[in-house]
Amino acid sequence: MEFKRVVVTGLGTINPSGNNVEEYWNNLKNGVSSAAPITRFDASNCKTRFACEVKNWDPLEHFDRKDARKYDIFTQFGLVSAKQAILDSGLDLEKTNKDRVGVIWGAGIGGLQTFQDEIRGIRDDNPKTGPFFIPKMIANMASGCISIEYGFHGPNFTTVTACASSANALIDALMYIRTGKADIIVSGGSEGAITLAGVSGFNSMRAISTRNDDPKTASRPFDKDRDGFVMGEGGAALILEEYEHAVKRGAKIYAEVAGGALSCDAYHMTAPDPEGNGASKVMKLACEDANIDVSDVDYINVHGTSTGLGDIAEPKAIIKTFGKHAYELSISSTKSVTGHMLGAAGAAESIAAILAIQNSLVPPTINQFELDPEIDSKLDFTFHKAKAKTVNVALSNTFGFGGHNASIIFKKFE
Repeated sequence: MEFKRVVVTGLGTINPSGNNVEEYWNNLKNGVSSAAPITRFDASNCKTRFACEVKNWDPLEHFDRKDARKYDIFTQFGLVSAKQAILDSGLDLEKTNKDRVGVIWGAGIGGLQTFQDEIRGIRDDNPKTGPFFIPKMIANMASGCISIEYGFHGPNFTTVTACASSANALIDALMYIRTGKADIIVSGGSEGAITLAGVSGFNSMRAISTRNDDPKTASRPFDKDRDGFVMGEGGAALILEEYEHAVKRGAKIYAEVAGGALSCDAYHMTAPDPEGNGASKVMKLACEDANIDVSDVDYINVHGTSTGLGDIAEPKAIIKTFGKHAYELSISSTKSVTGHMLGAAGAAESIAAILAIQNSLVPPTINQFELDPEIDSKLDFTFHKAKAKTVNVALSNTFGFGGHNASIIFKKFE
């Protein structure tokens, strides 16, 4: 079977570094940290009292009061980012065959705020909840609501693979279009887990930073003194489209989706394989799927969460995969700027990879003070400042609890 080519024709995001793609890119390339004290709830009793929240967020600027009550914040972020991407794509919805348009979305947790709010009111002697408890909470609701909003009747589902969720969604979307099952897929992910339950849960795991005295430097991938990731939130959407379909309607094309792959560490519930075997396998498979040599990759947007084990395993995997070329390509962790958007991270970072291709610029890894001695210092982590570089091929890595690994490759469109 001959696969169809797949291209990206629209981008949209609302995240801690920007309420649209332009703001997001400006803050990424300038290395502006988005971490700040939590405003979403009273975090005074939490070990961690800061996060990377979406700034100036008011759902009533996007939804009427009735719909704002009906959607959990993760669904709201999904609808906003999808709307931006659809508008950016220039799709004429009146002339589009909506039976051939689908939505494949990612969410690592789903409606955690809704779950927290509703569960507080349940008592053994009065087991009552609001009528929207279940539909607001379930993780597939963002994908469902995006399709309902636009009348898209094609494939519709949600991938839930923890922090790999939206990268997983993009790879699934790639496969559906490649094999002729859809012309267009709205794909990406959203997450809204900056809640008392979310912060408390990650604190108990000792997974997030407690650097309350200096939040803006708390997300410090590969630094010797890192103490965990910083929670982020938001949504990110990409319009993936079959190449001939895009050309026929005169769409602008950001990049080609060259390939992608999935693997599993099969090692531990939360810790990565310490030697990076699963991560290496998924990068090799992605290059094979894209029909490129590993030496063709110019830039890797790494998972790079600022956690003790992950930040050591991923560089090992890169060296294992790319050999000598590992020292020639550029690497950066944009989580140092945005925090970790959990299930939305893969889509947001795919946008960053595409914009690196578009702008011939590798965004920086910020907050690096002293490199962990267990990490190879000869790798180019693009510390401190963005780097001008021709990027023809960019790879984005996203890894999730449970050992889920996802790598997706974008190429300059020619």
